[in-house]
Amino acid sequence: MSRRRFLAATGVTLGAVALGGRAVAAAAPIADGDTVPALVIGSGYGGSVAALRLAQAGVDVTVVEMGMSWTTPGSDGNIFCPVLKPDGRSYWLRNRTDQPVGYFMGGSYNRDIESYTGVLDSEDFGGIRVYQGRGVGGGSLVNGGMAVTPKRENFPAILPTVNADEMYSTYYPRANSVLGVNHIDEAWFESAECYKFARVGRKHAERSGFGWTFVPNVYDFDYMKKEQAKTATRSALAGEVIYGNNHGKRSLDKTYLAAATATGKVRITPLHKVTTVTPAEGGYRVEMAQIDTRGNTVATKSVVAQRVFFAAGSVGTSKLLVAMKATGKLADLPDAVGQNWGNNGNVMVGRANHMWDGTGSLQSSMPCLGIDNWADTAGPSFAEVAPFPAGLETYVSLYLAITKNPNRARFTFDSGSGIVGLDWQKSSNQYSIDAAKRVFDKINKKEGTIYRTDLFGVYKTWGDDLTYHPLGGCVLDEATDNYGRLHGYQGLYVIDGALIPGNTSVNPFVTITALAERNIERIIADDL
Repeated sequence: MSRRRFLAATGVTLGAVALGGRAVAAAAPIADGDTVPALVIGSGYGGSVAALRLAQAGVDVTVVEMGMSWTTPGSDGNIFCPVLKPDGRSYWLRNRTDQPVGYFMGGSYNRDIESYTGVLDSEDFGGIRVYQGRGVGGGSLVNGGMAVTPKRENFPAILPTVNADEMYSTYYPRANSVLGVNHIDEAWFESAECYKFARVGRKHAERSGFGWTFVPNVYDFDYMKKEQAKTATRSALAGEVIYGNNHGKRSLDKTYLAAATATGKVRITPLHKVTTVTPAEGGYRVEMAQIDTRGNTVATKSVVAQRVFFAAGSVGTSKLLVAMKATGKLADLPDAVGQNWGNNGNVMVGRANHMWDGTGSLQSSMPCLGIDNWADTAGPSFAEVAPFPAGLETYVSLYLAITKNPNRARFTFDSGSGIVGLDWQKSSNQYSIDAAKRVFDKINKKEGTIYRTDLFGVYKTWGDDLTYHPLGGCVLDEATDNYGRLHGYQGLYVIDGALIPGNTSVNPFVTITALAERNIERIIADDL
């Protein structure tokens, strides 16, 4: 059996068996002075793929994760905190929440919290806030689970140097299988109380002539049916999403990472932040700080890794590599490192519906439907009909739009402060606003409705200063070769969303996962 067929077969099997359990970190964390064959920085989509496939190929893998391993319940008996009653578990080292929809009826409803290494990070670069997952499982812990494979005809604009036929015949199916992607029961959807908001969004789209589509998810829709019937503990139907789901969600700790640790060849070391990567005899010296749950450094460690896989997410990977180049630690990295970053064209907006178009007091936090206006050449967009699970009837239709925003930014190193910044300007999102207006102006006119101006600030219509979908910074075939190998440094790889130049036309994590599957297969075949 060829390596490709072997990996495909084991991927399907592991996808089926790994859904039942949560990943468990190895008993012995990484120690100062260790030498390891492969070090993966980050445990999100790309890092999880790399860990599993390297382990299957016989390589001992150490995964270093800055966030916590979310396996221990709090005093309330739950691992993650409620959305409507956030505590320190909600945010990464903040004293106050910073919710994407942070205002309602004229005032902020963010709350003071205890500083803790919580599950969601809101990293503010001045022109944009970037939401990122913190913990073993990365962004899979805090996203809405929308597992979207881009339309085949859109792929050449996403990754022009990647063979689309291979992606759609092999790597997208493989990724979807192991991620545990499933589809909503469409008959159940039509009467489900928790999706009244989605049916209203669909009706308004249809009446204005826009196409729509059901969207797969990694949340277990069969479990959600039990939530609706009150025969299972509620999670999606309790509004859980941005601060983690206690039940029902097939996050990476239950799929790729569970399968990876089950091989016995993967250990995961949480609460460790990599600070430096430099060439050394036998590979690369990787220095890291071990932190406690207050963010204090409790130890520093130095290890040597034969190969290093950067999988800290678009922002984390790009910041680390930009700093290493600027400080001379990896001085020969190409100038393309840190370039071509985008926000997947994200912009949020809300509409105020009439009283006869209520969206429901019970809303599933897992979106299942999108408005597809990508074929509009004057302003393509794909708009997720998003929940607003406030626990009461709000008559609000909320949307997260993905647009074909051409604007890009770069990461830069400030030698005075030692901080890596991002030069994205808020004005760069005007393209996204204009594209979204092509949909929602028309819907408002048809329905006789207006925009809500109380959700993203005081008298502010657009959520144009945030993104859930950071992409780019170390782009494939620019900062790396066509499989993620960093130019100038044998044994250094990028394997996460930093490889994708700014836009995927839909929610990006399935594409990040499929691209990682493609790249690690070639790296194993050629480099090992």
